[in-house]
Amino acid sequence: MANTITGLVPDIYEALDVVSRELTGMIPSVTMNASSNTAAVGQNIRVDVEPAGNVSNIAPAMVVPNPTAQTSGFTDIVISKSRAAEFGFNGEEAKGLDTGAGYQNVRAAKIAQAIRALTNEVEVDLCGLQSSFSRAAGASGTTPFGTANDYTDASNVLKILKDNGAPLQDNQLVINTTAGVNLLGKQANVSDAGSDSILRQGVLLDINGMPIRESAQVVDQAAQAQTNCTVTGGEAIGQTTINITVAGGGAFSAVAGDIVVFEDDSRKYVVAAAKDIAAGATGDIVIAAPGLRQAQTAGKTCTGDAAGSRNMAFNRSALVLASRAPARPSEGDMAEDVIVITDPRSGLSMEFSMYKGYRKVRYEVALAWGVKNIKPEHTALLLG
Repeated sequence: MANTITGLVPDIYEALDVVSRELTGMIPSVTMNASSNTAAVGQNIRVDVEPAGNVSNIAPAMVVPNPTAQTSGFTDIVISKSRAAEFGFNGEEAKGLDTGAGYQNVRAAKIAQAIRALTNEVEVDLCGLQSSFSRAAGASGTTPFGTANDYTDASNVLKILKDNGAPLQDNQLVINTTAGVNLLGKQANVSDAGSDSILRQGVLLDINGMPIRESAQVVDQAAQAQTNCTVTGGEAIGQTTINITVAGGGAFSAVAGDIVVFEDDSRKYVVAAAKDIAAGATGDIVIAAPGLRQAQTAGKTCTGDAAGSRNMAFNRSALVLASRAPARPSEGDMAEDVIVITDPRSGLSMEFSMYKGYRKVRYEVALAWGVKNIKPEHTALLLG
């Protein structure tokens, strides 16, 4: 039995190497704000967000003009979770394992399972950000990439990012395994995705600089009851709060991440906040930024969408994952040994602790994290 966590470092890195290459397409695709510093649940992590640059007229002069005052922006990401995966052995259990698979082999496997459990939870939270995305392409209930040698699905969702002003570099697409089956089975050029190093990083294909990865945690959204409502008054381009009137035949009900489509506007807008409106009443629904791309007049109908998956396209800079080691008292606790190791591929910094008791040892893998969509305009859904 290792006397310190240091003796487990080879096992830890081997486990990280295996787990970080599983179906966690979101973690390597987003902006990582990671540190070995500790953080507590509810603590804010400040992330710099630079505003757009200033452009002004050129005015020749003998004196160099002062630069326009600029203020660097920022956004706060709340550490929303502090979680630990643990396991332990007593002396008899450790001795008994040596008659089978071996204590060290079992311990290494449990380290991998602990890392896997935490990594999957982070992946779930990142996929949950789909409810804050701007608009959607594709058709609910129809798996993308179903037509051989046709990448229109990727082009359509990329078009939303371009129309919304997203940077042309570092756009990402994360799909579920069902769409992955079509991509691998019907698209002849998947084998031309790139170098072996790209393929080893989990990239199925790179389309116009947009790498496509798979995730096992892509969200499936239920169907929506939104078939009997109309726009109450005129709504301008860019408006995100839309007042609607619900007919007497039934109530309007939506949750964040639902899709709403307005008459004579083929765009599919994402509902940003849950809303229930009773039959015969009026109320406001909120759609994600940048809001309406076409003005709506009074009386235009709005409808919902069928059930389907929410594959996610975004610029890397739009989604941020902040991860820290969980906070400890300044005096420390009963841990015999503690080490923080950062996975060189995913960037996640996990804390590994060992607690020794009476003829028993407990191992713990811990992580604190928070996620946020800081630029909804640079995110879009690919329905499936």
